[in-house]
Amino acid sequence: MSQAAVKIDRYITFEGIECDEQARRVLDCIRDCIEAPEASSWSAYFERKLDEITRMGQDELFVVGSQVNYIRALFEHHGHREGLDLLDRIEDECC
Repeated sequence: MSQAAVKIDRYITFEGIECDEQARRVLDCIRDCIEAPEASSWSAYFERKLDEITRMGQDELFVVGSQVNYIRALFEHHGHREGLDLLDRIEDECC
C-alpha cells in the first residue's frame, strides 16, 4: 500500500504528516484573503495576527490551531476552497 493511501494516526506518530508545512500553507491562504480586493471584516484582525506571529516568533501550527474558527470564517467569507480544505486537513491530522 502506498504512503498516500495509508492514513497516519496522529495519536501514534506525526511522522509523514508535515504539520508545519500545512500550517505555513494555511497562513499563505490567509495572506491571499487579506490581500484580496474585496473588503472583509477579518482583514485587519488577521493582519494584526500575522504581525504578532512574526514579532513574537510564534509557532505557526499553534497559531492555526488556536484560530481555527476565525480562519474558517475568513476562508468561508472569501470562498477560499483550498484554504478550507487545508484547514480541514490540518484539524484532522495535526490538531
